[in-house]
This record gives sequence, C-alpha cells and structure tokens, in this order.
Amino acid sequence: MSIETEQNETEHLEVPDNKPNPKKRSFYRKLLDWSIVILAAFVLSQALRIWVFASFYIPSGSMETTLLINDKILVNKLAYDFHGVSRGDIVVFSNPPADTAEAPGTDLVKRVIGLPGETIWSAPNGTIYINGKPLSEPWLNQSAIKDPGLRVCSVLVTQREATGNTSCTPYKIPANSYFMMGDNRGFSMDSRYFGAVNKAYFVGKVDLIYWRHGFIYFHLF
Repeated sequence: MSIETEQNETEHLEVPDNKPNPKKRSFYRKLLDWSIVILAAFVLSQALRIWVFASFYIPSGSMETTLLINDKILVNKLAYDFHGVSRGDIVVFSNPPADTAEAPGTDLVKRVIGLPGETIWSAPNGTIYINGKPLSEPWLNQSAIKDPGLRVCSVLVTQREATGNTSCTPYKIPANSYFMMGDNRGFSMDSRYFGAVNKAYFVGKVDLIYWRHGFIYFHLF
C-alpha cells in the first residue's frame, strides 16, 4: 500500500519549467535598448555641447536691442572652421589681455565691425568709416544713433583718458584680428577700450536666440 501511494504521488509531481519567461525577457530587452538609447543621446549631447554648440545668457545691455538682458543664445563653435568671419557677425569671444574691466577669460559678445588690415575711424556723430568710406549699420537703434559713445581712434579710450590725449586718427586693424563693437554704443566696453580682438580668442558665432522674457523664443541670425 505504501509502495502504491509513493508511486501515485510520484506520478502527480510537477516537473519545474526551466524555460525563461518570454514576457520577462521582452521587458529586460526593452530596458537594455532604452538604456543604450539614453546613454547614446547623453554622450551625443555632451559632444555637441563641448565641440559644436554652447549656450550663453546675456548679462548686460551692451548689445541692445539686438540682444536683451537675460536672453539666452546658442553659439556655433565650428562656424569659422568652415567659413570666414563676416562684417556684422555677432561673436562670443574671451576678453583679450588689454581688457582691464573684466577678469581674464570672461566671455563677451559683440558685433564684428572691422576686418583684418582695414583702417577704421569714427566721426563725432558716431558714423564709422572703413578705409575712408562710411559704414551702413542697419542693426543700430535710435538710442545708439543718438548716443554713439566715445570715438574709434588709433589711441584706445583708456589711454586717451589716462593721458588726456584728444587726437583721433584712424586705427589700422592688425592681421587676423577684428574690431568688435556693441550695438548699444554708448553703453559698450568694446574694441574702443581694448583694441582689435585676435581670432584665437573667438568662442563662436551667435546663431540663435532661443529664450527671451522668460519664454521660448526663436530668432536666427
């Protein structure tokens, strides 16, 4: 009797199923796939941020009304690896050694006004002359026209103020350097104060405003 009972019990034992659960396998596969996608997206975004694009915010009004205080901009770091610098470009650059108003390595944003080898000068009314010809500046607002700030001369503003020198002769822009000015001329510390900026200090070209007045904003340059 006991033997029969043991046999019957053995016949009713369930053999464990060692096969993996398809649902569990599908879940882990999806989790792995998404992890790879997220990691790849993160690596790509970091690479773009380091080598291609950088985001900056505008802390002052020196470029008004083109760029407003607290605007956020996107800068293309590779722009000048593929084409030359053009007059009118808005550029972020590290301040040159002659800039004593800011700490070394401070990033500034200004507009390219004069190109390498050109002679630049400005009249008392603010009109800029390039190689003796007046420059059209459609980006200037009425405030900048009414208050052009200090003149562009061969002697820097800081030196003129220190020595009392009031003479103003044309300035010859050195090779591979650019004369940078803010659009809000009366409120901009620019190449009038620290001279032309060597291209080696350029961070990149401003391509886009993407944030203004606390909202998403889209303006391409």
